[in-house]
Amino acid sequence: MTPDHRTLWQQCLNIISGKLPEKVFNTWFTPAESLAYADGKVSIGVPSESFVALYESDEYYDALRDALRSVYGPGVKIEYTYNVVSTDPTSAVTIESSTPSTGVNNVRQDVSKPRNKPRHEHEGVVYEAVESQLNPVYNFENYCVGDSNRLAYTIAENLGSNPGNTVFNPFFLYGKTGVGKTHLVQAVGIRVKEKFPRARVLYTTSRTFENQYGIAVRDKKVNEFINYYQGIDVLLIDDIQELSGKAGTQNAFYPIFNYLHQKGKILVMTSDRPPVELDGIMDRLISRFKWGVIEVLPTPDLELRKQILRRKSAKNGLNLSQDVIDVIAAHVTDSVRELEGVVISLITRATLLNQEITPELAQIVMQSAVKLSKRKINFDMIVEATASHFNIDVDVIFSRSRLRDINDARQMIMYLAHRLTDLSSKSIGYKLNRTHVTVLHGIKSVADRIAVSPAAAQAASEIEHALQSTD
Repeated sequence: MTPDHRTLWQQCLNIISGKLPEKVFNTWFTPAESLAYADGKVSIGVPSESFVALYESDEYYDALRDALRSVYGPGVKIEYTYNVVSTDPTSAVTIESSTPSTGVNNVRQDVSKPRNKPRHEHEGVVYEAVESQLNPVYNFENYCVGDSNRLAYTIAENLGSNPGNTVFNPFFLYGKTGVGKTHLVQAVGIRVKEKFPRARVLYTTSRTFENQYGIAVRDKKVNEFINYYQGIDVLLIDDIQELSGKAGTQNAFYPIFNYLHQKGKILVMTSDRPPVELDGIMDRLISRFKWGVIEVLPTPDLELRKQILRRKSAKNGLNLSQDVIDVIAAHVTDSVRELEGVVISLITRATLLNQEITPELAQIVMQSAVKLSKRKINFDMIVEATASHFNIDVDVIFSRSRLRDINDARQMIMYLAHRLTDLSSKSIGYKLNRTHVTVLHGIKSVADRIAVSPAAAQAASEIEHALQSTD
């Protein structure tokens, strides 16, 4: 009896597991599943595009290829299927395997190539050595890794250790404020500098980049500004969403991005949202952000929060009991930054007042130091609460009706979704079957009404209260 496609893929995994470290195998290959095998082609389902990039990289391609040939025979082909939006099966895409990059060694040699001059020359312009702006504290060794952030960490560590591995380049990392994006991208730069001290590594924020561009425009030195950035080997840019609406700055960044990518230089960007939700960023830039790997850095899970608390407290000479760690980790859920704030506040209060650190003291500190976790509000909840308040059927909100009451309710949903969720105006429009411009108009209309109409302000307040208090 011929083995089914799942059994054959498991045989492949057994071979691969013997060639790779256990953590690497569990992180990258265990989640993959066989979808089909027919006509010499293996169809594999993976969680995200990042897995495809890693499978096709020089580092793991040989292990996968050898296993496939051993189980399925020579000439076997492989295709990958993943959801562009992880929770939406309708967003699934399928791509066929391609050959791994052949330019990796050349790029790696270029990054590490010694220079005879202490200065750098690019396009005929000579620059002094770059001050990297890296914080040495933000290294991989100081970064807490758990199940929730292991994927993003693995990509970053691989990119920093193997800067010639263009599979992960550019790297677009997104997530909420305070989850550790800055630490992770700076760790990439620090690792590159450790391995290649002569590499020109630069960490900057979008705001700093914008300010520098403004000075260049004022001084009529835009070409020099662009040439300077095109001479960087590793460019790390934080908060790329802050370039929104800055057409001139984006037009300057465009040739910098193109040049660095063409030359195989490393580009790492962070944002508070994925590229598809970046309002006010020109389409040609967004398309380039998608050329490499896009990965989310989620809020830390419970076990990771506990690990962070142990490390932060030990670093500050504080030995927190397990009870105290459990209380803090259960209530401070949004960010690493808030966890750090609680630890510092505990140290300050315990030292100044000579108090023992107990779960009760932790509760007092949390009430004043951070916002304790509130009920998570999503778009569907806002629709239901708004429809209930206006006493209309949910379905008519999504219709084309322009009746006054229905339109008012629809605009209130736009306003509240903008205020209470992480959805961009484009995403809100998509859910309501309305254009991006219509959503922006709706948000402004409600904000204007609330400013002058007590009834509108009361309606918004009552709906928000209902959302927060519903069990």
